Amino acid sequence: MMNATLSNLQVGDKVVYPNHGVGVIEQISSRTLGNQVERFYLLKIKASSLKVMVPFASLGSVGLRRVVKNGEVQKILDFLTDGECCNNTDWKYRFKENSDKMRTGSLMEVAVVLKGLLLLSQTKPLSFREKKMLERARYLLVSELAMAKNWEDVQVEDLLTKTLAKSKLRFPEVSAAEA
Repeated sequence: MMNATLSNLQVGDKVVYPNHGVGVIEQISSRTLGNQVERFYLLKIKASSLKVMVPFASLGSVGLRRVVKNGEVQKILDFLTDGECCNNTDWKYRFKENSDKMRTGSLMEVAVVLKGLLLLSQTKPLSFREKKMLERARYLLVSELAMAKNWEDVQVEDLLTKTLAKSKLRFPEVSAAEA
């Protein structure tokens, strides 16, 4: 079942493809497969320039959605400032829970993962996989908020740094080896 708000997407609309980030609809096309005509969106993912074809029929299942609006942006910033976060103490369960949250496509869930991992990193070093997940969450948050606010990524990084500082959190420094 297709989400009504997605059925009227236009070329040029900004959308989010879960776990890949923000993209722009470049084309709306049809293809004939056997005796079926299938319509799809052709997206260009901002970060990687990857082109993705998303059939109308699977919009809901892949979690494609519009970029968040300003009201949602404020809710995310409020959560990062003083939202409650709890982490599973068992690494395997925590990693699975966080992976599941990242796959939902919800920017709020991505913010929950980001804040949870930042809190955890204050008490112990993150594993390599959790560091990667933290960087992914940071990237997804920054790129979508930049698209939503029509800002440069660096402006959003600054906003997030100030927001996280209110709850005594900060992004880890990117080491020269990782950059």
